Amino acid sequence: MSGKRDQVEFMERRYGLKARTTENVHTAFVGEAKANQRLLMYAKKAEQEDLPQIAHLFRAVAAAEGVHSRRHFAMLESVADTQTNLERAFQSETAVNGVHYPEMIRTAEEEDEEATALVFSQARDVEGEHAKLYKKALDHLIAQRSTEYYLCPVCGHISEGKPPDTCPICGASGSEFETIP
Repeated sequence: MSGKRDQVEFMERRYGLKARTTENVHTAFVGEAKANQRLLMYAKKAEQEDLPQIAHLFRAVAAAEGVHSRRHFAMLESVADTQTNLERAFQSETAVNGVHYPEMIRTAEEEDEEATALVFSQARDVEGEHAKLYKKALDHLIAQRSTEYYLCPVCGHISEGKPPDTCPICGASGSEFETIP
């Protein structure tokens, strides 16, 4: 779904929900998804501070927030077959890379927020790579080619096959890359 009006129409057809309720579901989804990520970051910090039980609590509540966000998401958008989901993911990454991040970068630069512009630029570049990965997956959907993926924990760059010596986006060491199960 591309626009808010499309979401409202989908919600009215699927659940009989009206515009304001749809906006509330969207707001709840965003809040729960943010809480999920925030709590996972808190858990990582608690682990660094050698507080495993607190980290465990943060992860448990994060999991609950994840349940909430997925339930809200299911009311906003349908999860279709894998090919359709790949197509939607490709379109979303392409829009974020080509439209949304460039606007955010311009604003950050206009406001002399250099660090923010750099983070947005790196995210934009990584989103472009994500779109290419989705396109490649769409092209090879039937073949079901197996590959390993490695994630840069700094900028989110994904490498196929093996981690690079250094991240091409942010310069992080390849030894820091995480294997994606």
